[in-house]
Amino acid sequence: MSFRLLVAAAAARRVGATPGRAVPGAARRHPALGARRGLAFTAAWQGGQTLVEKIAQRHAVGLGEGEAVRSGDFIAIRPRHVMTHDNTGAVIPKFESIGATRLADPRQPVFALDHDIQNTSERNQAKYRGIERFAHAHGSRFYPAGRGIAHQVLVEEGHAWPGTMVVGSDSHSNMYGGIGCLGTPVVRTDAAAIWATAQTWWQAPPVARVELRGRLAPGVVGKDVIVALCALFSRDEVLNHAVEFVGDGVAALPVEDRLAIANMTTEWGALAGLFAVDETTLRWYEARARRLEPHPTVSAAAVAALRASVEAEPARWAADPDAVYAKRLWLDLASLSPHVAGPDSVKVATPLPALEARSVAIQKAYIVSCVNSRAKDLREAADVVRAAQRARPGTPVRAAPGVAWYVAAASSQVLADAQASGDWQVLVDAGARTLPPGCGPCIGLGVGLLEDGEVGISATNRNYKGRMGSKSAHTYLASPAVVAASAIQGYICSPATAIRGAPPPAAPSVADVLFSIESPAARPPKPADVASAASAIQGFPAALHGRLLFLPADNLNTDGIYPGKYTYQDDITREQMKSIVMENYDPAFCRLVQPGDVVVAGANFGTGSSREQAATAILATGVRLVVCESASETFKRNAVNNGLLVLESPRLVQWLRERHPSPGAKPTTVTGLDADVALVAGRIQLTDASGRTVYEGDLPRIGKAAQEIIVAGGLENWVRARMAAGAAA
Repeated sequence: MSFRLLVAAAAARRVGATPGRAVPGAARRHPALGARRGLAFTAAWQGGQTLVEKIAQRHAVGLGEGEAVRSGDFIAIRPRHVMTHDNTGAVIPKFESIGATRLADPRQPVFALDHDIQNTSERNQAKYRGIERFAHAHGSRFYPAGRGIAHQVLVEEGHAWPGTMVVGSDSHSNMYGGIGCLGTPVVRTDAAAIWATAQTWWQAPPVARVELRGRLAPGVVGKDVIVALCALFSRDEVLNHAVEFVGDGVAALPVEDRLAIANMTTEWGALAGLFAVDETTLRWYEARARRLEPHPTVSAAAVAALRASVEAEPARWAADPDAVYAKRLWLDLASLSPHVAGPDSVKVATPLPALEARSVAIQKAYIVSCVNSRAKDLREAADVVRAAQRARPGTPVRAAPGVAWYVAAASSQVLADAQASGDWQVLVDAGARTLPPGCGPCIGLGVGLLEDGEVGISATNRNYKGRMGSKSAHTYLASPAVVAASAIQGYICSPATAIRGAPPPAAPSVADVLFSIESPAARPPKPADVASAASAIQGFPAALHGRLLFLPADNLNTDGIYPGKYTYQDDITREQMKSIVMENYDPAFCRLVQPGDVVVAGANFGTGSSREQAATAILATGVRLVVCESASETFKRNAVNNGLLVLESPRLVQWLRERHPSPGAKPTTVTGLDADVALVAGRIQLTDASGRTVYEGDLPRIGKAAQEIIVAGGLENWVRARMAAGAAA
């Protein structure tokens, strides 16, 4: 039975309850942000499927008869497309090193050059030419530098298509969810595997349901929604989840706002952000088809077929009514005001009026990137300039003295639209410096980067230190209209201030903030389709037995696991790896660990850089399984791709924390417990020295896709085996 927990004494007083008692339906108002929102936790393994699970199932390969994909499952997937950008140059040698000579499906890869397009050096141009030659030689789609940011191009060209799954070797592949396409990132090894076999593996993530209620007030846009969500729910509530956006507030959100929200679910910590296809989506596609006709993908016939399917098969295009979500959150859109994130963190946001009162001076302003450089964004920025010009007849409206303002369209198509509408010229006349369609300053490349001590306001998606230039600079994130207004005034302000020239308003007072948490009393049993699918392939150990070692630290990063000073020493042997593993975390670990041990770790295990040696060094010790509260998705993918299993069990970690409450000077605890892990069935049992069972619990079950990779000794070996089998056939 679920219950709601009071998380603030103020909540109890406000709703007339006793502090510490359950308060059904309590909502929380953030003292700084003002927006009302709520959060609930629910259980898995019962009920119907989420929309994420349904789309993943349509792209799954090798499922058993009647087997339903559910969160936690390791599955083989054949995505509609795999996108690589400038990093194609790094994927090609991986592809060739595994012995591949041709693409399994030349229609599947999409190459789009967008990151370093301002770099005209011969070295970079040679790389670009090599990528283009590779694409043409294999008959794949290629978009040259200047066509636009890859994510925008995939949406424009219909490669990211509603109801399909598209992966990309870039963290902002989440953006495709704005048009009902399940977009999620993969690492470069996965991209090479897909090129060679058309497949890779995926662990279906837990799914969070985010209900958007009400309508946004005028001047509040999608960027404000996702900035507020990142700050309101800033304690990793959706880390490594997929997010489904639902509720009556969705219908009024334009597709462009949905794309912005889905894009920045990456910064929220999610692996995907998905909006279901609705009338707004369909009308957007119908308008595009009319404009682009004839087009090979976004055609009138294709869009008509899409509408017919949505109307005839509504269950295919929505989560089941009894779908089970890991968490349920809600946000009252009507209570939301324009927000600004930062400085230097997306987890800190301030309502615009409160920040404006501080008169934060800026030196640079940016309207660039895949999140907020579409035609609608440029129009909203230009409208601020137009309105300010009308309010100041005879006085040219331009960027304030000392402010450098940079603008880049998300694609060449967006640029053409903005030029045709006059929006582009309005921005240029206001002093905006134009950049080619690409990532540019957002990724810290090209001209216009922040210099030491400067403050910038940007319509991009990330603002951590050093992202857009100097590490001593500070960056705020906001909507394009707020960026334009701030560029005109020279400090962070609202469009109304830039238009009227009025002084900053006083910061608003807001009520106490409340939110609710719902937690299940017990995890319900797995359904029959899961139990029936539990079987091990030849060579895969259905069970593991070993001592249990506990590493209680949270955020144990890859540098703690495998120090960076060894990363580029390519001649280090496995025996040497074993002697330096965890050197920066616990030098004693290499002496304590034994082959076959099961390592249990805290939250966000493997965060930090993407170095694969963090996984291979653990393997060098003879450890084959790491169980953690949560793991970096990049680390998890690198681990499985090298033959190391990484599973998540918050309940087990919490139990161990209670059993070992004061690790003190022992970053590695030899617990004295033995672990018996049923990998296929998804169970773990711990026994003490007397043989008494002290803990039993569930783990994610290891499906056939992951089993094959583990048996092969990693993804590259699995690819080689697949290619050899194909050649023999």
